[in-house]
Amino acid sequence: MKRILISVAASIMLASGVSAQQAAVTPYLPVEQMPDLIKCLPAPPAFDSPEFAYDMMRYTWGKQQRLNPERAAIARRDAVWSYEALVAEFAVPFGLDVNREATPEIWKLLETSLTTTDAIRVAPKAHYLRQRPFERYEDKLLTDEENELRGEGSYPSGHTMRGWMCALLMAEIAPEHADTLFARGWMYGESRVIVGAHWQSDVDASRVAASIGYCALQGSPEFREQMRRAQAEYKEKTGQASTIEQKSTRKTRHGSRKHRVKRH
Repeated sequence: MKRILISVAASIMLASGVSAQQAAVTPYLPVEQMPDLIKCLPAPPAFDSPEFAYDMMRYTWGKQQRLNPERAAIARRDAVWSYEALVAEFAVPFGLDVNREATPEIWKLLETSLTTTDAIRVAPKAHYLRQRPFERYEDKLLTDEENELRGEGSYPSGHTMRGWMCALLMAEIAPEHADTLFARGWMYGESRVIVGAHWQSDVDASRVAASIGYCALQGSPEFREQMRRAQAEYKEKTGQASTIEQKSTRKTRHGSRKHRVKRH
């Protein structure tokens, strides 16, 4: 009976958390073929555990960060639940603005990958139904998500999973920017602690959850092909493709000259 209730709750959460546009996207793998996070991850810390003491300390840390207007503004932006807003936050470390029209191959990779991995957060949220920080302390969020999030499980954090997944995908497309991409992905998760929507342990587990989902994607031939297309588009849009071609041409010409000298 419990499994049935979890399944129903998961279906409702998935339907409400995915827009009609995203729902039309065919995932690389069905959720049944993705890892089960309930089996992969430990249960969230009990509220009377030593681990939860750290969560409380980090909750206090998050409220202190709100006093910094610049960091508070970033946390508010990170709270927007849309792929467009997410990808826009990574434009600077990625070195390229990404959108459906200008970079269709990169956009398709990101949208389909995120749609695929978004689905695996639903079951553990419904299974654990962990109380969120602002609910436990009867506190106010930094954002206006309060009504939307109240009563929804805190573990794992969907925002953190998206942020870390975006960093993983973009780092594979543009490995030269991996350092700054992962730094931004880390900050994206911290934003959830700052606004009061998640415990630190939610965020920590969610980075692992995203990495698990990312590894699962590697087994999809469609994902691998789309990654190849995205990498090629990135090189083209950033001017790297012409540079690589010029180097290759110079190398070929240089080799031909050496060959002619030897024959002479």
